[in-house]
Amino acid sequence: MSTNKIQTGIRFTPEMLYKITYIAKSNLRSLNAQLEFLAKQCIDDYENEHGSIDVPEDVC
Repeated sequence: MSTNKIQTGIRFTPEMLYKITYIAKSNLRSLNAQLEFLAKQCIDDYENEHGSIDVPEDVC
């Protein structure tokens, strides 16, 4: 299965990892899907307050 998503690493304290995984499970999401959801929500909130972020063509 091919994807255009970039794989990254992220560091959490054990407590944070447990809690975000708990929340993901309660939302019927994988940890990765929960983190993507939260990142999208953060971007949407920022752009609603500050305007759209232009992404250079070579990034997409």
